[in-house]
Amino acid sequence: MVAARDADSALKRARVARNMTLEEAAEALNAITGGAADASLMSAWESGRRRTGTRNRAGLCQLYRERPEVLFAHQDGAATSVLETFGTAVVVKVLTRWTDLIESMVGVVAGAREQLVVTGSRSREKAYLAAIETAVAQQPDLVHYRVLYGPPRHRALVGHLVRLLELRDPAARRNGVKTLHIGMVESAEVLERFFVASETAAVVPLPSFHGADGFDCGVLLSREAAAGLVHHGREACASARPVETFEAVRALPVGHN
Repeated sequence: MVAARDADSALKRARVARNMTLEEAAEALNAITGGAADASLMSAWESGRRRTGTRNRAGLCQLYRERPEVLFAHQDGAATSVLETFGTAVVVKVLTRWTDLIESMVGVVAGAREQLVVTGSRSREKAYLAAIETAVAQQPDLVHYRVLYGPPRHRALVGHLVRLLELRDPAARRNGVKTLHIGMVESAEVLERFFVASETAAVVPLPSFHGADGFDCGVLLSREAAAGLVHHGREACASARPVETFEAVRALPVGHN
């Protein structure tokens, strides 16, 4: 949960400036997104009691004709609280070599027991994808979220998604819990995010320190930072278009680098 702020948020001010009630704003938003927001949810977003997901963020930006960093500053301020509180203490290690980056990413996957969130559409490293498949196969209670930002950039990722579906049925509920979530964020206005996070650690790949191309460096983050990334990844997946059948995965076009 995000703590509420005393002053009216920019999100609320944008609605009031257009003389819209909460009900009217929810109806207008649903017309854009095809969702089912109501006055209560709109109020929770405005107060900061809940964070707005990716799809509704894009819809609200369109509705109010305002940038996301303005409308959702009251929500996202809390998202940086770990860094604000702990500073660089949450950075366990700076990964300056490709081999170190992959080793650390595989380590995060191997250590996941409760939740594993992976984001991005550019994965193709065989050892990393194989580690995810092994974790899904060997940890039946592990809840895995894969968030794509646009179509996969490489055929290796399409094959990986197919293998995940062979290992797990997204419609199944183990102990009442859905354990496989695959979604694709389709809005071109949403920047692609790259990270892998479990309940105990996370790795965020970074642009190369060695040249102009690629993401061959990164940072290994602590449990505190990982918890925030798991939360963000789960929200992004919940707001994304589900891609959870063999037909849907095989129909995905393979994008370009």
